[in-house]
Amino acid sequence: MSIAIVTGPPVVGSSVEDDLRRLGFDVRPAADAADAARELTAAPAHQRVALVDSRFTGHLHALRLALTDPRFPAAAVTGALTVQAEASGALARAVHARASVGSAHSCDVAAANLPDLVADDLIADGIVVQRPELGVLVAAVPADATAHARARAAIADVDEEKVRLRSAVKARDGFVTTFFISPYSRYIARWCARRGLTPNQVTTASLLTALIAAGCAATGTRPGFVAAGILLIASFVLDCTDGQLARYSLQYSTLGAWLDATFDRAKEYAYYAGLAIGAARGGGSDDVWTLALAAMVLQTCRHVVDFSFNEANHDATGNSSPTAALSDRLNSVGWTVWARRMVVLPIGERWAMIAVLTALTTPRITFYALLIGCALAACYTTAGRVLRSLTRAAVRTDRAATALAHLADSGPLAEAIGKGSAHRASPPSAPLAPHAPAMSFAAPLFAVVGTAALIASVWVGEPGAWWPVLGAAIYVICAGRAVARPLKGALDWLVPPLFRAAEYLTVLVLAARSEVNGALPAAFGLVAAVAYHHYDTVYRIRGGTGAPPHWLVRMTGGHEGRVLVVTVVAALLHGTGFTLALTALALALALAVLIESIRFWVSSGAPAVHDESGEPA
Repeated sequence: MSIAIVTGPPVVGSSVEDDLRRLGFDVRPAADAADAARELTAAPAHQRVALVDSRFTGHLHALRLALTDPRFPAAAVTGALTVQAEASGALARAVHARASVGSAHSCDVAAANLPDLVADDLIADGIVVQRPELGVLVAAVPADATAHARARAAIADVDEEKVRLRSAVKARDGFVTTFFISPYSRYIARWCARRGLTPNQVTTASLLTALIAAGCAATGTRPGFVAAGILLIASFVLDCTDGQLARYSLQYSTLGAWLDATFDRAKEYAYYAGLAIGAARGGGSDDVWTLALAAMVLQTCRHVVDFSFNEANHDATGNSSPTAALSDRLNSVGWTVWARRMVVLPIGERWAMIAVLTALTTPRITFYALLIGCALAACYTTAGRVLRSLTRAAVRTDRAATALAHLADSGPLAEAIGKGSAHRASPPSAPLAPHAPAMSFAAPLFAVVGTAALIASVWVGEPGAWWPVLGAAIYVICAGRAVARPLKGALDWLVPPLFRAAEYLTVLVLAARSEVNGALPAAFGLVAAVAYHHYDTVYRIRGGTGAPPHWLVRMTGGHEGRVLVVTVVAALLHGTGFTLALTALALALALAVLIESIRFWVSSGAPAVHDESGEPA
């Protein structure tokens, strides 16, 4: 149980100790800093500890926001401070120092607001103390009866539960989510919180619902398609609910963030597979596996564009451009905000479209609409980001270059070529100034050339031909050259999505052109396994834990190694052999990446995170 040390003399009629017990704290009184120091010495080092002034007057949810959020090592509001284990040493030093000051002076230190003083000391010691946004919520330490009366009146004027429900919803969500889901899903989140359900349980329920929806779609019947559409919407409602429950009850966790991110992809792609199976069963001849795999490839590449651009620019210096300024101005015009959020086809709009089209039309029409919508959205977002990158004077950091290198997923072949190229290359004739933005386009140019050569050779080569192997060899060389230097150029964030498109499209085209029974479903499984590895890399980087271990990347061959293997297999094996080889590759990769991923996320000491940036694509 977490410990709350209430400092100062007791206040008659105060509810602060009861409020702390409601939040799960073991309350321990301390008359002054010396008593607080003794309580800290006796407290277990691994437990959360809070300091709260006995005169604290405010909303319970203000205390909850400050004292129970697991994402931050230290957090505070006026009159209340908490630290987790990693900052407990700094807290003990600060409180002991305050106790020493109090014993050396005759002033009445009991009258001081000890939590606020200690919070200032922690900041001076280099500890980041999170200050949650309270809005209209009250958190105060009244100095006299008049101030106390004003604080109590301010508390009475605020509907605390209404504020809590409103803050459970993301500030930036899509149109469908904001106006058709969140108005009632927040109440489902509250219902779950009051019954002790956790966000992870709701996330799992959302996954199971989506898998049942995929099973209904796989029946290939009209009632099955209608049921699938309804269940897909229900799954999305639960998908919104789990995040709202996490924000409502502050139940953030590392495992929960990972489950929420990966299950979203698993649900959508499993549903694509269900539609493809249903199309074949319903009509007997309508094979839409190519469309299903194309939709997965396009959607995954869209996400990689988002991830790469954000990683390249979120800590860049001098990060401004006329394009970004124009975007900010458009965001000040009401209708353009919703139009721009809808045009990128975020998950709410996309799933609503899929659900309605599944119920009313055919899987083929559903996939056509999905591909057209996602392609337009991809063109819009990518073009805007290219313009921003070309017009902004940004200097990318070493951390950003490392993140892009991990997202590139280069294997031993590309690494060897890259090291050889970097060793042989002469110093640049006009080196950049230390604070100048990098405008070299060599990396994306090599990635474009390699990708184009690979896709062209795969497209024109007959099934069983060796032209794709030659294209793969050129791709390996270009991939190595692309990562030979740190990815700090203006458009270097395009390198990972180009690599993803090259690898996924190679598998797609080879399977589609083979005309071998079962090749496309096997290719779907292979791309799904590789995509999981790439998503896992993204969310490890986002969680601040770095990329997957290097041995895993080398063992799976990197993107260039897998491309070479797939093209060689396609040239050597024909008929059912190609399907069996793709299936074996998919199972081997899935087993390797899943075992390592589950091991990491279950045992990880990564900080709890939660995406507050808005609805993902």
